Amino acid sequence: MMIPIDNTQECFVQLWLQLERTRRLLWAQNKRFCPRRILKSWFGLRATDDFIWEVCHRATLTLNDEREDPILGWDVLPLPSLYPRKHRELLRAIVAVRLGITMCQVDLRALDKAYSVAFPKSTPINVNKKQKE
Repeated sequence: MMIPIDNTQECFVQLWLQLERTRRLLWAQNKRFCPRRILKSWFGLRATDDFIWEVCHRATLTLNDEREDPILGWDVLPLPSLYPRKHRELLRAIVAVRLGITMCQVDLRALDKAYSVAFPKSTPINVNKKQKE
């Protein structure tokens, strides 16, 4: 059962924790920890090829990947607690697609703070370092 998707820090904490639980589950089942498997696990039959493509396409564009085509979801992801950047963009894309908003409308500060709550012993994510004065 997937948690309701919202553009709030509380939801993002749950998504980060769900991502780690999914990684452990897939590892226990000897399955690849990749965007396609994550989306299939979280959304079941609602994770159609079009939905997976849209999420992967948005995540790839924001990562400035050198690929011409967006990933189709089969790339193995590293541990979220150690290498959070790809996971951050994946979660951002999932929220954007599910809510029907643009990637720019996803609250990055809340997403980054949620990472620190979900993984308190990890180095915080702080891609947008500019502070308002």
